[in-house]
Amino acid sequence: MAEARHRRSAGLLLHRRDRDGLRVLIAHMGGPLWARKDERAWSIPKGEHADDEPPLDAARREFVEELGLAAPDGPAIDLGEVRQGSGKRVRAWAVEADLDPEAIVPGTFEMPWPPRSGRTIVVPEVDRVAWMTVDEARPRLVAAQEAFLDRLVAALAD
Repeated sequence: MAEARHRRSAGLLLHRRDRDGLRVLIAHMGGPLWARKDERAWSIPKGEHADDEPPLDAARREFVEELGLAAPDGPAIDLGEVRQGSGKRVRAWAVEADLDPEAIVPGTFEMPWPPRSGRTIVVPEVDRVAWMTVDEARPRLVAAQEAFLDRLVAALAD
């Protein structure tokens, strides 16, 4: 029997420094399943890619698809890969940039809603983004993605 293939995603973790220190840009997942949740309902802007697509290219493409803004230029720090509870593998890069959260124009997708109703609705990929300190972001991010925060802090300390 063939081994089950796990989905792969790639994303960008934007970061900047201000008077309060290091901040990261994270996105609250869109749709009715996440509407009233805050803890573990945020993610780096990311999305799935095919095995033959270079992951950094996919991360930049997905940034545009999810936020409706061009992916920032500049050096990208490879933050490696994590495996989420669902089995999905997520690879991330950190890029230093500034972005106005009010400027996002999120992409959308269709989902069945309510479940098993036969109806579909169109929902935003993300419903908001925010700059947060690492400590503010930590309890909000999907648990496995916390590792990206630790790796970013370590990379910037070098």
